[in-house]
Amino acid sequence: MPRVAPRDANAWGFDSGMTAFAVSSAGICQKEGNRLDGAPRKAFLRAYRLTKTDEYSSVFGFRRALRGRFFLLHYGALHPATGSRLGLVIGKKFLKRAVGRNLVKRILREQFRLLRASLPERDFVFRLTVKLSGVDRRLRREIAEEARQLLGKARAGKGCA
Repeated sequence: MPRVAPRDANAWGFDSGMTAFAVSSAGICQKEGNRLDGAPRKAFLRAYRLTKTDEYSSVFGFRRALRGRFFLLHYGALHPATGSRLGLVIGKKFLKRAVGRNLVKRILREQFRLLRASLPERDFVFRLTVKLSGVDRRLRREIAEEARQLLGKARAGKGCA
């Protein structure tokens, strides 16, 4: 019989940062921004994502990018009001299986989430440019490392003039 993780367990090894509900003195449940243990949320909020076609178009229209082995990191103009946001373009043409595409997206989101506070207030779009047959453990590490390097260059301002 296969082992099954409990529902609250996270296969990625980091806390999902789910918001907690607490009972106030009036006995009403209210949503809190932090968890009950006082730690800040670690979730990848919708405010940190590019969601509309126009937002992606403005980043691609800015025509600035950093090239890596697997990805092009496109970036847009500074937006001090919105903060850093992320968009992902992982096409079926380059990675056939949905499982692999979703895995690459999760890896990229996690790297962005970890570095977001230190990034300039721009919109970033990772675009896969190399055909991959699958995503094994070695490739996962390489993808995460490349994401950190490209975002590090963006943070340092190399190529982001």
